Amino acid sequence: MRARDAETLLALIVGIFSLALAGCETQSEDPAASADRPNVLFIAVDDLNDWIEPLGGHPQAVTPALDRLAAQSVVFERNYCASPACNPSRTALLTGRHTTTSGLYSNYQYWREALPDAVTLPRHFMDNGYWVGGAGKIFHNDQPDPGSWEAYYPSKEKHMPDYFYPNPGWTVNMPPFENMYADFDWSPIELDDERTGDFQSVAWVTDQLNRERDRPFFLACGIYRPHLPWYVPQKYFDLFPVDEVVLPKVLENDLDDLGDRAREIAARGGGYHRHVVEAGQWRAAVKGYLASTAFADAMVGRLLTALENSPHARNTIVVLWSDHGWQLGEKEHWRKFALWDNVARTVLMIRAPEGTPGLPGGSSDGDRCRRITSLVDLYPTLVDLAGLPEMDGLDGHSLTPLLADPRAEWNHPAITTYDVSEYSIRTERWRYIRYIDASEELYDHDSDPEEWTNLAGDPAYAAVIEDLSSFIPASPAPLAETSYPISPHHVPPWKSKEDYLRR
Repeated sequence: MRARDAETLLALIVGIFSLALAGCETQSEDPAASADRPNVLFIAVDDLNDWIEPLGGHPQAVTPALDRLAAQSVVFERNYCASPACNPSRTALLTGRHTTTSGLYSNYQYWREALPDAVTLPRHFMDNGYWVGGAGKIFHNDQPDPGSWEAYYPSKEKHMPDYFYPNPGWTVNMPPFENMYADFDWSPIELDDERTGDFQSVAWVTDQLNRERDRPFFLACGIYRPHLPWYVPQKYFDLFPVDEVVLPKVLENDLDDLGDRAREIAARGGGYHRHVVEAGQWRAAVKGYLASTAFADAMVGRLLTALENSPHARNTIVVLWSDHGWQLGEKEHWRKFALWDNVARTVLMIRAPEGTPGLPGGSSDGDRCRRITSLVDLYPTLVDLAGLPEMDGLDGHSLTPLLADPRAEWNHPAITTYDVSEYSIRTERWRYIRYIDASEELYDHDSDPEEWTNLAGDPAYAAVIEDLSSFIPASPAPLAETSYPISPHHVPPWKSKEDYLRR
C-alpha cells in the first residue's frame, strides 16, 4: 500500500471512530424545554453564489436538491451578507451583531476576543432547553466556539473534518503566480463521496437526525464546498464538458467608470483574472466551481433525505444559507472580498412547518421573496419562530412577516461592509457603494442588474446618493483589536495602516 493511501485509510478510520464516540454523548434533560417546540436543521454552504437552479445565476447549474428545498421553502432572492468574507459574515449571523456594531470586519481578527460576552445563536437555543450539535464549518475555520455546542464533529475544538486533496502543497491545474491564494485550483479527485470531509459531516448529522430525543434540537451542518480548492469527485466534473461551459456575463472595459480603489479590489492578490485568462483556465475554473456546487448540492440532498426519513420530519425548521457570493471574472474580479452584487448576495431559504410557534400556519412553501434582507436577520427570525425569549442588542429584523407573506411591507436596506470604512447600501432598486478613498458607485437594478453602468458621477442622481448615504452608520465601531497577527484584511496600497484605521 502506498504511503498516501495508508494515511488516507488511517484518517478515515479515525474519523469513523470519532463519529462513534460523538454519538455516545450523554443527552441531559432540561425540564424547561417544551416538547412541542420545533427542531432546527441549520445548513451552511460556504462561498455559494447564485449559480444554483432556484436563483438562475448560471444556465448550466445542476442543483436538484436545492430546487427540491426551494419548492418547500420561502426563497429570499435578494439576501445579503454583512461582509463578503467568511469570518465577519458568519460572526454577524451567529451573534446577531453587524460588523458596524462589533468592529469585527476581517478574517484576520479573533471574533470571540472582539465579542467576549456575545451569546451566539446556538448557545441561546441551548440555554433554552435545546440539544445543540453540529458538524463542519459553521464558525470561521480556525475559530470554533466550544461553549456554543453540546456535541460537535470532529470535536468542539476542531470543527473541520479532514479533506483529502491531490498533491497537497501545490496546484494541479492553475499555474501559481505571486501572491496567489494557495488553494486557488480545481481538479477532479479519485475519491468517492464517502471519503470526503463534507460527507463525514453529513454522515454525523444524519446519525443525529435518526435519533429519538426528549428535547428539541438545533442541529447545524457546514458544507465546505464550493470553497476553494475545487477538488471534488470526478463524476461532478463529468457533468460539465469544458468546451460547452458558459462563461459569466461580462462587459468589456467594465472598470472604465470606476475609481482607483475599485480597480485595486478587482486586481487584488496579483490580478487573478489576467492570470486565469492567460493560462487558458477560465472555462476550466467555471467548470470546477459548477462541479463543486453540484457536489455541495448532493450533500444537501443527503441531509434532506435523512430528515424526511427521520422521526423529526414534520417538526423541523430547515434553514439553508451561504455566507457570501463569489465572482469568477465579472468586473475582472475573482473570489469574494468586494461590494458588488454577486459577491454581497447570498443564498437563503427557510422552511417552517405548520404549527411553528412564531408562525402557526407555517411558511409559504415554494414562494419567492424579493424584499431586501440580510443574514443578520436570521438570529431574530429563528428566535421568533421557535418561541424563545428575545435577545437584546440584535441588529437584524425578524423575517417572520415575510415568511407568512413574502410580499409584505418591508423597508430595511441591506448594509454590507468591506473591512473598515467601506460600505454598500442595497435597496430594492439601488446599490450604492462608498470606498475608503471617497470614490462612489451607484447602480440602478431596475435597468442594470449586472451593475455595468456607474451612475455616481451623474448630477441627476445626487439626491439618490444623498438618500442612500444616510444609511451609512454615523458612528460605526472601530476595528476591534485582537491578538490575531494581521489586521485589517487588505490595506489599500496607497494608504498606511495608520491612515486606513483612522478613517
